[in-house]
Amino acid sequence: MKSSIRSIIHVDMDAFYASIEERKDPSLKKKPLIVARDPRQTGGRGVVSTANYKARKFGVHSAMSAMKAFELCPQAVFRFSGFDLYRSVSNQIHDIFHEYTEVIEYVALDEAYLDVTHNKKHLSDPIQIARMIQNEIWDTTHLTCSVGVSYNKFLAKEASDYAKPVGITVIAQRDALEFLGRLPIEKFRGVGKKTVPKMRELAINNGQDLISWSQMDLIKHFGKFGYVLYQRARAIDERPVEYQRVRKSIGKERTFGPAIDTQSEVDDELQRIAGMVVKAMDDKKKHGKTLVLKIRYADFSTFTKRVTMDNYLKNSSEEYFALANDLLVDMPDIAKGVRLLGITITNLDDLTYENIVLHLFD
Repeated sequence: MKSSIRSIIHVDMDAFYASIEERKDPSLKKKPLIVARDPRQTGGRGVVSTANYKARKFGVHSAMSAMKAFELCPQAVFRFSGFDLYRSVSNQIHDIFHEYTEVIEYVALDEAYLDVTHNKKHLSDPIQIARMIQNEIWDTTHLTCSVGVSYNKFLAKEASDYAKPVGITVIAQRDALEFLGRLPIEKFRGVGKKTVPKMRELAINNGQDLISWSQMDLIKHFGKFGYVLYQRARAIDERPVEYQRVRKSIGKERTFGPAIDTQSEVDDELQRIAGMVVKAMDDKKKHGKTLVLKIRYADFSTFTKRVTMDNYLKNSSEEYFALANDLLVDMPDIAKGVRLLGITITNLDDLTYENIVLHLFD
């Protein structure tokens, strides 16, 4: 890569929460592992944070209800050590990133973009930096990651997804169009389950098909996202690594007087709030990866808990309620009386950026 071209690295930890649980108990490496509270012990409550690759072969994925995951893979082991542990490991990884650059955009606890065009090590080869980061993460945490290296964020993300787990993939400028031409359309970042059938109807099956379409025709069929598709098919992405951006969030909360103190009352209010948040998210055309539950008790003590998923949460009141209810388990007893409840979604992106599941081991 020439010095005038940006050097972007995308680091994505491999089954992050599951890998931490396997590190804690190595015997789990041989078993399907689901990171969630065991639904047989919670009355069916709970949501999957992630699963190891053995469990994913059964169709288990993040944001799925724990009970559905159990139905798909009854032989799986359920573990959940808590986000305090996961966050502490994430902080170790973030410290490693800062050894190389301050231009870091955190996507989640286990995922980040790094602009290493001008880096602290004064190295000109981003591939060398990627290998050094991958090795240092392993040496420090004994966890693996997949790394993508390219000259823009879109391609770096596609690269890190290409060879999971434990991969390093490089997409140089001279190879970008050939790489994208072969890429199945469902693996283009932003092309989700709802868009794929429409693509198929239009005979757009891969990047080569996509690049043959004019900008106006793509906009006609896909609205504003058509412009994004036109750019991505040509490997164009001018977005910088947004290391100074303010994290935006969307949330709603309700205050109660007198305080409520029964599970049914709390459930009713959480469902109502979840519905309000979904409406706000839909209005703003956003989705996010992190849900934050806030609760204030009658003595005015206030607590928050959060959960961050691998993929974007579905804008669904049922999903928001299930996640909030799951977090409520770790809160003080509601019998103290609850004065306020709130649900907030953070780690937001536009709805045009949808989850993409890559079936690399089928």
